[in-house]
Amino acid sequence: MPLAASPPTRERVRRGLAGAVVTALAATLLAVVPTTTAQAAPVLLSQGKPVTASSQEHYGTPAADAVDGNLGTRWSSAASDGQWLQVDLGSSASLSQVVLRWEGAYARAYRIELSTDGANWSTAYSTTTGAGGTETLAISGTARYVRMQGVTRATGYGYSLWEFQVYGGGDSGPVLPGGGDLGPNVHVIDPSTPNIQGKLDQVFQQQESAQFGSGRHAFLFKPGTYNNLNAQIGFYTQIAGLGLRPGDTTINGDVTVDAGWFNGNATQNFWRGAEGLTLNPVNGTNRWAVSQASSFRRMHVKGGLNLAPNGYGWASGGYIADSKVDGQIGNYSQQQWYTRDSAIDGWSNSVWNQTFSGVEGAPATSFPEPRYTTLDTTPISREKPYLYLDGNEYKVFAPAKRVNARGTSWANGTPQGESVPLSRFYVVKPGATAATINQALAQGLHLLFTPGVYHVDQTINVNRANTIVLGLGLATIIPDNGVTAMKVADVDGVRLAGFLIDAGPVNSPTLLELGPQNSGADHAANPTTVQDVYIRIGGAGAGKATTSMVVNSDDTIIDHTWVWRADHGEGWGWETNRADYGVRVNGDDVLATGLFVEHFNKYDVEWYGERGRTIFYQNEKAYDAPNQAAIQNGSTKGYAAYRVDDSVNTHEAWGLGSYCNYNVDPTIVQDHGFKAPVKPGVKFHSLLVVSLGGMGHYNHVINDTGASTIPAGTSTVPSTVVSFP
Repeated sequence: MPLAASPPTRERVRRGLAGAVVTALAATLLAVVPTTTAQAAPVLLSQGKPVTASSQEHYGTPAADAVDGNLGTRWSSAASDGQWLQVDLGSSASLSQVVLRWEGAYARAYRIELSTDGANWSTAYSTTTGAGGTETLAISGTARYVRMQGVTRATGYGYSLWEFQVYGGGDSGPVLPGGGDLGPNVHVIDPSTPNIQGKLDQVFQQQESAQFGSGRHAFLFKPGTYNNLNAQIGFYTQIAGLGLRPGDTTINGDVTVDAGWFNGNATQNFWRGAEGLTLNPVNGTNRWAVSQASSFRRMHVKGGLNLAPNGYGWASGGYIADSKVDGQIGNYSQQQWYTRDSAIDGWSNSVWNQTFSGVEGAPATSFPEPRYTTLDTTPISREKPYLYLDGNEYKVFAPAKRVNARGTSWANGTPQGESVPLSRFYVVKPGATAATINQALAQGLHLLFTPGVYHVDQTINVNRANTIVLGLGLATIIPDNGVTAMKVADVDGVRLAGFLIDAGPVNSPTLLELGPQNSGADHAANPTTVQDVYIRIGGAGAGKATTSMVVNSDDTIIDHTWVWRADHGEGWGWETNRADYGVRVNGDDVLATGLFVEHFNKYDVEWYGERGRTIFYQNEKAYDAPNQAAIQNGSTKGYAAYRVDDSVNTHEAWGLGSYCNYNVDPTIVQDHGFKAPVKPGVKFHSLLVVSLGGMGHYNHVINDTGASTIPAGTSTVPSTVVSFP
């Protein structure tokens, strides 16, 4: 069942002209950021800084839109001469350049003025023959405040700037170089590398059972053919091909995940991934027995794929995207799974919840038995960025957005997208500080986190449109002193991928914020994406966070995440790793494809934005609730696993499951797993709740709809609702 596009609103129509510009300009946006090398280079100082203006044309063109890094938003003034726009850099800096990106309404005559105190001004540049378009002006001087003072308009409209960019040296110290080596925990392999199997086995021996260890590793295979390998993949290990296409790197052998370390139970096989390889499995079928936070992307398996461990013990869900499996996928004991934009030859068994979107060869929807939920296409998708070799040069490929996608992005040859040289990335290595990371971002560099654990004592601020933050080997960020680990501005096209945020022992109000509160820019043409980004509270040690992920920016795509309050390991307990809320969505038109959120003290997911969509959701309620009173929600028993606020008019979701296992007090009852307003625009498809072994129960599935799990006794028989309302 294909998805219809979201209906336009008055706000979308008003922003449509600006949004359309993004398509034409997005490809050039990275190019306008100065290339930063070891030599001195100007630093973009103005982006996201406080800004004021003499006037504003109407409510949709505020001054802040001229310094947001978004070429689809703008400031425009009243239709009269003598208007100005002023930015406060926060402290005095040595300035070298101003870039004016005019909309059609530009200035014929204007001045660039500088001030150290905001009261006394000097002229750094003046012209009476402004040409519009993009004007790059060389200036000099030291100032905290920079102003564009319009004198004479070139049109009958006001003055209008897509972007007002001020560059200089700032006070950030020496300029950071881009590029460089990938550090000691990235193992680059080529066909001539000696003892490849031995290197793989050595790391697997370290990582097989190191569920909460500090080791982080990435195996990157150069294009070529590799014979007789069995790459066993343990915790915090990534294996990937360095070709642009999966067919560039072939392993005649297997990439294996099994559960021998846990007595054949794969329900704790977390935090690992495989990408960009072609496999010819030795016995015709590759084994990939994983659970949450494990991704299988851009893979071509020339045979079958077995998702269960040896002996068919339990496994608890995973994710496949942009992959081709020539044979059948044996689901067997996998409780739930999500597959997106892929091609398969068939699928066996359904257990509780198997969801597909844009998958050629997927079984038809038959929920509740077999428990298949299938969408013909994925409404919007953009694949995860990845490192590859272009000849001998490392680059990061940023795939293009697809609408109503079906099948792989590489089926017809070279995938569509943009290549960004590694020289435009700050290669982050263990020991790097948050201050240095933020300096690199301020210089206009992207971030490539090499495998390691990074403590940050201040928030990592991603303020520039189209910034890529890519982790290798499940690089892990731990916020110290209760800070938020990462914040993203309300700008276009940021890509976050491939890292883990692990809460620190001092409570953080949030761990990841996408857009500030009350964000409102339209990013439909170039959304921010969050892919294989995982969040953990406790497990490796005590950690706390009030809300793990907050999505304020419109049009954000959350493509595979596991947000987890730990139920085992070290540093966990009802108050020890207190975390009330998992994911809160305030932005409009947000799409989640592959959403795993578990064990929060109150709501796991709360949705306040309009026109939200979720394709596949997996949840377990907090096992360790001490008693019924601890989860009493006013007159309601328990907090819903997924709640849509009563203010929302339009929302839709497919393939959702919530499970309870109240093993401290098995008498606990949840009134429902899901909560939503009863409105024509709010729709749910294929929902289920499960009591695991009778340890607690649900009275209903959603609101007051759906049968109780109590009649099932101690068996794990789901209660299902095919559609709601």
